[in-house]
Amino acid sequence: MPGHFNSRVFVVVTPLFLGLLAGCSIAPEGTEIHDPYEAVNRQVHDFNKDVDQAVLRPLSRGAAELPVELRQPIVNFSDNAALPGMVLNGLLQGDIAGLTQNTLRFVLNTTVGIGGLFDPAGAIGIAEQSTDFGETLAVWGVPEGAYVELPLLGPSTERDAFGQIVDFVIDPLERWGTREQLDYGTAAYVAEQVIDRGVFGDTVDSLLYESADSYAQARLFYLQNRRFELGDVAGETYVDAYIDPYEDLQ
Repeated sequence: MPGHFNSRVFVVVTPLFLGLLAGCSIAPEGTEIHDPYEAVNRQVHDFNKDVDQAVLRPLSRGAAELPVELRQPIVNFSDNAALPGMVLNGLLQGDIAGLTQNTLRFVLNTTVGIGGLFDPAGAIGIAEQSTDFGETLAVWGVPEGAYVELPLLGPSTERDAFGQIVDFVIDPLERWGTREQLDYGTAAYVAEQVIDRGVFGDTVDSLLYESADSYAQARLFYLQNRRFELGDVAGETYVDAYIDPYEDLQ
């Protein structure tokens, strides 16, 4: 348990600090990208790029060479371990359909799917209804706050960073899961990040290493996708995340 606890604490310390700032940062009216911490964010972004180049990118290339029969059970297990938290967030959001579907998916995959290694629920059309406490806060009307980039975790907002802390605190598996479930869940989560980096390797490489300003591109890419996920796109104009932001200055 200590190893699991230490890894979790490392992940949530920075979001905790930034989450406490959420009530202090209000975007000026009409501002689409609120980034008052840009100087610090860029330093964190450079650190994240260094870690990606030295560790995550090479590992992901190796993972991409593994047969899908080996990779997919890891992803399935990690996704299944996250479902109890999604069920609870569905309840907090009043999303009865979503929490019911996630509950059915968790029960079926945990039993018939041998602890979540396989996905019989998906095979019969019971798809994951992805959600988190950041979305719960959005449903409750909490503004997204300033953009932040977190060490190792990457792009976020104050609302979503605080949401990550709450997801950790209220995760049902943290209360009722066995030590093995918690340890395997953490390991599977890390492995899934490596696998996903390999799956989307070309896109990530283009964003981080081929754009004129990778920080600005990553920020725009994250905010547009997150706002789309939350349905907060009304009245906004789409901006291509891969254009050169300084093209007009050349």
